[in-house]
Amino acid sequence: MRYIDMDSWPRRKHFEIYNAFDYPHINLCADVDVSAFFPAMKTASISFTVAVTYLVAKVANGMTEFRYRIRDGKVIEHEVVHPSITILTEDELFSFCTIPFVEKFSDFCARANEAIAHYKKNPTLEDEPGRDNLLFTTNLPWVSFTSMMHPIHLSPVDSVPRIAWGKVRDESGVLKMPLSVQGHHGLMDGLHVGRYFEAMQASLSSPGELLHE
Repeated sequence: MRYIDMDSWPRRKHFEIYNAFDYPHINLCADVDVSAFFPAMKTASISFTVAVTYLVAKVANGMTEFRYRIRDGKVIEHEVVHPSITILTEDELFSFCTIPFVEKFSDFCARANEAIAHYKKNPTLEDEPGRDNLLFTTNLPWVSFTSMMHPIHLSPVDSVPRIAWGKVRDESGVLKMPLSVQGHHGLMDGLHVGRYFEAMQASLSSPGELLHE
């Protein structure tokens, strides 16, 4: 983790403007094509949710803007951020579940399956106090949504990105999945969210690369 030198940071002015907003988050929702990815994970007997969580985190870790956080009025950059997902419990409530991110897909899957099993038996709605090297992610497989709004803290400022995906639907043979990406506008712009979508689509279109890591 490192602190950003605000005096030389190119987006200092943008940060100052949007950090003063009451609600400084932006959220973009769009479909991604999972025609190759969805059946590939099913054939390989890999949880689609775990696989998407991995890609969501991998793409975010490859973009500086998704690793920025605001802490005590200053901007920091994490080296690695980790997905915190929501999982259903037996009573139809949910639990938070943080999965340590690692680059190797098979290792991530093993960690994810272990963490999910643990938190299904030991549900929690608590994150480690003060921890901000996370990505808040959620899956809504019941709805192919077109918009999304997440709860956030306004004071103190909440700068953790939120990423959600929904129900996969078939449109004339093309499998589409809604994806929502939300972030603090002081730390990222529509350009960066657009690049995030591009990188996600590239990975979703090449599942073979993932399975052979």
